[in-house]
Amino acid sequence: MEESRRDPREGTLPGAAPTGRGVRLPRRARRAQLLTAAREVFVAQGYHAAAMDDIAERAGVSKPVLYQHFPGKLDLYLALLDESCDQMINAAAAALESTDDNKQRVIATMHAFYQYVAGAEGAFRLVFESDLTNEPAVRARVDRVTTECAKLIAHVIRDDTGLPAEQSQLLAVSLVGMGQVSARFWLQETGTIPQGDAARLVAGLAWRGIGGYPRTDER
Repeated sequence: MEESRRDPREGTLPGAAPTGRGVRLPRRARRAQLLTAAREVFVAQGYHAAAMDDIAERAGVSKPVLYQHFPGKLDLYLALLDESCDQMINAAAAALESTDDNKQRVIATMHAFYQYVAGAEGAFRLVFESDLTNEPAVRARVDRVTTECAKLIAHVIRDDTGLPAEQSQLLAVSLVGMGQVSARFWLQETGTIPQGDAARLVAGLAWRGIGGYPRTDER
């Protein structure tokens, strides 16, 4: 049966017939399928307009099956937000670890921000454009992206420049803000610039600033 071989993490395309009803999946695979369906619904409708009925229908399961995995809509949203936040943090970490050349680190990290925002699944909207930021649990997760990415960058800045921790952290937060805000603006307002060109352009601006701080081995 063709449907039974479908990877549940692929989800369903908007407008496509839902899949999964009547197909018994391992718990982990079912959870991945439900998160994929929830991402599509939350990105398209926002938290408040989305209903568990919509998510169950998109996943092709009954509501009782959905509630077996997630007790409520907020629990489902937070699980999805955790996943999305981890994707961004892990991408930034991988970019910083990809090279020892600091200029290339800036370029790679900026590419990571742009790649995340340009992702076809629209996960960045859950993190940066959530309509539920007044909920403390959501706010904490959204803030974690900036905090954790900044910590990673601040560690590099401090090691290479010898600047105090607070100054390194402030510079790092500024770089994270530049990447996040410019990438979102690029996607929404200036998408005619190729993604790679846009990331390199902003990375050049960032490097002209942070590259001016002398390295500890140059003093």
